[in-house]
Amino acid sequence: VATIVILNNLFNIVGSILVGRIAASLFSNTGLAIFSVILTFLIIVFGEILPKTLGERYAEGIGLTVAIPVRAITLVFTPLIWLLEHITAPLTKGSKRPITDESEIKLLTILGYQEGLIEDDEVEMIDRVFRLNDLKSADIMTPRVAITYISGEAILQDIQDEIIKSQHTRIPVIEGNLDHIIGVALKAELLTALVQGKGDAKIKSLMRQVHYVPDTERTDSLIKTFQSLREHLMVVVDEYGGVSGVVTLEDTLEVLTGEIVDETDRNVDLQAFARQRQKRILRSSGFRKPKVTPS
Repeated sequence: VATIVILNNLFNIVGSILVGRIAASLFSNTGLAIFSVILTFLIIVFGEILPKTLGERYAEGIGLTVAIPVRAITLVFTPLIWLLEHITAPLTKGSKRPITDESEIKLLTILGYQEGLIEDDEVEMIDRVFRLNDLKSADIMTPRVAITYISGEAILQDIQDEIIKSQHTRIPVIEGNLDHIIGVALKAELLTALVQGKGDAKIKSLMRQVHYVPDTERTDSLIKTFQSLREHLMVVVDEYGGVSGVVTLEDTLEVLTGEIVDETDRNVDLQAFARQRQKRILRSSGFRKPKVTPS
């Protein structure tokens, strides 16, 4: 970059001096003024606009062609570049601004879509990727009002009908109340235990360990946690340790892909369903959202 800047300024300055001296010796004051206007126009068109347009349009071909000559010239100007860098270093101290940022990448994505280089689904996917570190576990979890759970003290054969009918493959196991989730039971393992004649076993003897995450955990961090723990469900807790909901690996992936619905999902979006249910509960208890009147 420094080499190109030096060459550009060198040609501009030296060229202006030489052309100015020649024009001054050939033209009168009026002719010199006209010549200056014409020369300025030609420089703007053929020295600025046209080269930059061709460079943008045929960047790869031109870049490969001039790479070796520019490299050779760079070696020649190395002492001058070193000197200029050390002179300007005290004036450019401090943290460097990133070459690009999220907003610029999104803008490039939109421009690529408008030019037909990127498909609309690719634009949406890129936008979703940038949402990963903006969303927290509280934003994507299934709220506690929609959690399906079973008691750890329950006998397997007593709740076999509920287990068979459940649309969930992993069911939280509680002790006492929902704020004490002590594990998670896999539906497949419970059904296997029934087939093996273990119907008199308590659920807590068949459950697996469950992990907890704060409701402020970022979605990108959640994905890494799921990968490291090799788990598919975790309990989301608030700042006081109370259960806010549960989050699954599927919930985090849906940030990238959109809603994932399989043949067992009776409710297309359980989170939306939970929010609607919570509103109904609040209304039934007499809660009404206050109306704000303009002052």
